[in-house]
Amino acid sequence: MSIQLSIKDLSKRYRTGEGVSDINLDVAKGELVTLLGPSGCGKTTVLRSIGGFLEPDSGDIQIEGRSVVKLPPEKRPTTMVFQSYNLWPHMSVYENLAFGLKIRKKSKAEIREAVAGALRLVRLPGAEKKLPGQLSGGQQQRVALARSLLLQPAVLLLDEPFSALDAKLRHEMREELREIQAQTGLTMVFVTHDQEEALALSDRIVVMNNGRVEQIGEPQRIYDDPASLYVARFIGKMNFLDGTAQGEFIRVGRGEFPNPKGLAGPVIAAVRPEDVRIGAADDRALSGRIKQSMVLGHYAEVSIETETGGTVRSFLPKDAVRELDIGQNVGISFAKTIAYPHTNESTGG
Repeated sequence: MSIQLSIKDLSKRYRTGEGVSDINLDVAKGELVTLLGPSGCGKTTVLRSIGGFLEPDSGDIQIEGRSVVKLPPEKRPTTMVFQSYNLWPHMSVYENLAFGLKIRKKSKAEIREAVAGALRLVRLPGAEKKLPGQLSGGQQQRVALARSLLLQPAVLLLDEPFSALDAKLRHEMREELREIQAQTGLTMVFVTHDQEEALALSDRIVVMNNGRVEQIGEPQRIYDDPASLYVARFIGKMNFLDGTAQGEFIRVGRGEFPNPKGLAGPVIAAVRPEDVRIGAADDRALSGRIKQSMVLGHYAEVSIETETGGTVRSFLPKDAVRELDIGQNVGISFAKTIAYPHTNESTGG
């Protein structure tokens, strides 16, 4: 598979000290890669550098094997979809979509055909005559997406495009974007702070922290095997327990768990709630007391106060909680644990 976008040793620092350093990333043709992280982590800096809206301090950006780092935005084979739709309110949907094609000297017939095709792709056929103000937020974002698609970019850049929409619309737009990507084969770089969005959309995720890359991988790999404590804290729900690593085992309270990394000394054991098993109290298991139980649709979340003083949350089938009572003593085991060295940073966030 050919590389469509290559970022090499990209650095961009602001006077505040924020920015990015030593970013390296290759994006394959037809791949959807998401830059994920909290506000200020540098993900939008990377995206805007690709689009030409920021000039890097150092490094190179190549698209289809050609360096674009010295080109202005309008000369780059990229288009960007912003959080704000950036539609001209006094122009019809057709006029908004046709504008870029007119600049490219397309014929009226070509423009009509292309606009109609783009509107079908974003599920808004027949909306040509409407003004943006007559459309819902989700429909306006579809038009903004169609406008970018019409320019047939080598790389489509999306800067938190769904964050202004309500939860139901965000979910729908994610599905539609994935379908469009599958139909068009477009290469996309998507920015979000929403880990659920990243897990649902991406071929690969780039987790960023303080201007640097923490981990790059497929969504399932990032979820199942976080490379650092930061990634473990950021992706999905996770239990964190203080433990001690010695030899082949990690001890948390009376519980013993494998130590495949060969860690030694104080550690933090990370366990997904779906990997927490609740059984009868047992001298060999970590013990605790049922603190709370909440049914959340098709599953239940059970909180257990452990012998070590920490709280462990478990996701169970909703029918399983009928046999559990508040205050009941139980034994806790883990189907899977990941351990990280206990450092000064471990106690933060």
